Order: sequence, then structure tokens, then C-alpha cells
Amino acid sequence: MKTNDFAWYLSAFLTKHLPGEKKLSANTIAVYRDSFKLFLIFCSSIKNMSAEKITLAMLTKPLILEYLEWIEKDRAGCAATRNQRLSSIRGFVKFVQSESPDNLYELNRILGIHSKRTAKTLVPYLTENDLKILFLQPDLKSKDGRRDYALMVFMYDTAARVQEIADLKMRHIRLAAPAVVTLHGKGDKTRQVPILDKTKNIITEYMDEQKNLKWGMAFQDVPVFFNQRRQPLSRWGISYILGKYVSLAKQNPEFSADFPVTPHVLRHSKAMGMLKAGINLIYIRDFLGHVNVTSTEVYARAELR
Repeated sequence: MKTNDFAWYLSAFLTKHLPGEKKLSANTIAVYRDSFKLFLIFCSSIKNMSAEKITLAMLTKPLILEYLEWIEKDRAGCAATRNQRLSSIRGFVKFVQSESPDNLYELNRILGIHSKRTAKTLVPYLTENDLKILFLQPDLKSKDGRRDYALMVFMYDTAARVQEIADLKMRHIRLAAPAVVTLHGKGDKTRQVPILDKTKNIITEYMDEQKNLKWGMAFQDVPVFFNQRRQPLSRWGISYILGKYVSLAKQNPEFSADFPVTPHVLRHSKAMGMLKAGINLIYIRDFLGHVNVTSTEVYARAELR
């Protein structure tokens, strides 16, 4: 067996099988990619297995179980996160089985790993006070702090999905009244979301600061939120930035969130805030980009509890 067979199959799985045969969207493929990026981090940092030396023969049930335990204990992931990572591995294993008869016994053992039961919980969201504490954390005297503040406020106020924020370019934001942002979301669908005045002022100052930089392209094509290499922030990068400030916010005893705060929690928080303000559920559905109001009703059910 090739020493780099794992890398070869993983590359084929992500670049050919998922987009070509499964016809999955770029956002869904990004979830798979993130799952395996995390798996490779585990292999390297915990098991001392470098990515280029991993083989399919090393992919065993005990290794996967240890990885899943690491997600829950060391990464403080919930059962739902564990199950999502396991689902990505199962998809890859099934693909490998269809392509190669080698190591079938151990691969079947991996497929036999059960998902954990997850209790139906309330929609996790931040209270108004939690949001105030969170938004106070970035250092507005620093360039990165101003970027991070604009990122979190904008992500919350538009209820944008993390991939929608990662894909955002300057041309997608219109600051002339009425100010709106054009978001490209699930199912290759586009929606326009209004930008409130306070957020408009924050994003205007942020964008004006970026105009002073020298770009090798038209400013309209510049990513709105970018890293030190001036590349668009990835889903991981955005999650890391949010997590950094959540950790700081938790030092304040008045910060009440006792659950993992992800970018999607900001989206939940905006939806719950709109619902508490008495905004019609149909408008919230369109604001969030839900296809069916049934997806939006989860917020109403949470509010009733």
C-alpha cells in the first residue's frame, strides 16, 4: 500500500467525490474540510503522526474513538459537535470502501461507532447584556481590534452565516441609503439584508480605514474581513477571533453564556432579539434566508419555554 494513500484518498474525497459525485455545495464541503483539518491537528499534536505519514492502515476504530473523546474533553465540544465530526469521517470511510478493498475490516469497525444521543435543548443565544460585554472586549486602539469589533458587530447585526461573512467583498456592501449587504447563502441563493445605522457607522469607519491601504486590485473586489496576509478570513479564522473575545468576556461574572459560543450563536442571538422585539416571523424568515418558516419557528418555540 502507498505510504501516502490517506492523503491521496482524502484529496480525491474533498475535491472530486463531494463536489462531483455527491453534488454538495461549497459550504457543505467546507464543513468536511474543517473536520479533517481538526483530525490532522489531533494526529499531529496528540498522536505525533504527521499528515504526510498517515496511511489508511493507521485509520482504526481506537484512533477515531480517541479523536472523538479529544473533541469533547480537550476541545470542550458538545455531543452534537462530536457527532458532526464522526459523520464526516463516516462519509470518507464509505468513499474509501467503494474505491479500495483494503482494510475493510477496520473500516467497518469505524462505521460501527455510534453517534451520541443529544437532548433537544433551547436555541443557544446571547442575551443583550452578554452581547454588550462581548463587544466591549476588542481593543479599538489597535488595527486588529477595530477589525474584530466590526466583524462581530456586523456578523451579529446581519445574522450572516460564517461562510457568508468569509465570502464577503467590499462591493457587496452598499452604504448609501438604504444601506444593505448582499449575502450569498445556502442553495446558491442571494438575499439583501438591511444595515442598521449604528452598524453602518461602524462598518463605514472600518471600510474607510481599509481604503488607505495599497491594494493590487480594485477596492470593490477586496475581502471585507481579511488576515495579515490580506487574504479573506476563513471560517476557522472567524471562529478563532470570536472564541478569543468570548474567553475574555467570560472573565466578567455578568457574562451568563455557559455554552460554546460559535459564529452561529450570533445568528441565533439576532433572531431571538428580533422575535423579542415583536417582529413578524415571516420577516425574520426572509432576514435569515430560511427557505421555509418551519426552520424559523424554532426561535418561537424557544421563546415560549
